[in-house]
Amino acid sequence: MSPAGIVLARRPRARRFLAGPGVPPGVAAAALFLGLVAVWVVAPGLAPHDPALIRPGDAYQGPSSAHLLGTDPLGRDVLSRLIDGARTAVLAPLTLAAGTIAVSTTLAVLAGYLRGWVDAVISRVVDVLYSIPALMVAIVIVGVTGGGFGLSIIVLLVFGLPANVRVLRAAVMERAALPYVEAARTLGVSTPRIMLTQLVPAIGPLVITSFFLQITFAIVDLSSLSFLGLGVPPGASDWGRMMAENRATMSANFFSTAAPGLCLAAVAVSANVLGDWLYTRYEQAGRSR
Repeated sequence: MSPAGIVLARRPRARRFLAGPGVPPGVAAAALFLGLVAVWVVAPGLAPHDPALIRPGDAYQGPSSAHLLGTDPLGRDVLSRLIDGARTAVLAPLTLAAGTIAVSTTLAVLAGYLRGWVDAVISRVVDVLYSIPALMVAIVIVGVTGGGFGLSIIVLLVFGLPANVRVLRAAVMERAALPYVEAARTLGVSTPRIMLTQLVPAIGPLVITSFFLQITFAIVDLSSLSFLGLGVPPGASDWGRMMAENRATMSANFFSTAAPGLCLAAVAVSANVLGDWLYTRYEQAGRSR
């Protein structure tokens, strides 16, 4: 073993996990994403003004010492609404991504390991859902029923399953044929235990990547619904709705529309980079053990 390999082998697992190429982008993405989570938790204390306070006399103001990002057409402070909007920007995508990955992983393990009629039923349902555009269905259902953010999340969750189930199912089928799974089955280990202790950890890197990729899709889909006036209620400090409300007056205050758009792009990119970085580190750490 080379001297560098000896040094790496002696490092604690946490330091070994952080070693290697791609660390600066991964750490930066993690810092940005965790920073947004922190803003979501303490948003009321960070906002310099009441994000819902309407002051017609302060409308269309540009950046100033009183309003760092200016005001919107109703005189509301853009920075305060941007900070308050971190709640829906983080909570809703995290909820949607976590639900989608939990259901997708369960269906993929059942289909990939049990095979037979279970795999046939799950695969056919997934094929049907895969042929339907999720965002278009969400727009129709939420628009017709007048459902709120909760219904939007449920619809996008259901139609976000197919791609994840297909990828994870293929990974489960590959690993289910490996010797250690056959050995566990020969020793009489129960099927649920094999699924939970052998197959789910084996596809862990793919689950992590799919989770953060799903966050990216969720951010885009939910902000698109908000931009169209669906999901969140009128007046909510949602970044997608802020862009829709302020786009007509962008010439008066550029930041009222550009700031939420840039925040959405930054969060989506950071989630994607973070997921890719964690997948790489997870794989390298697994090979080094």
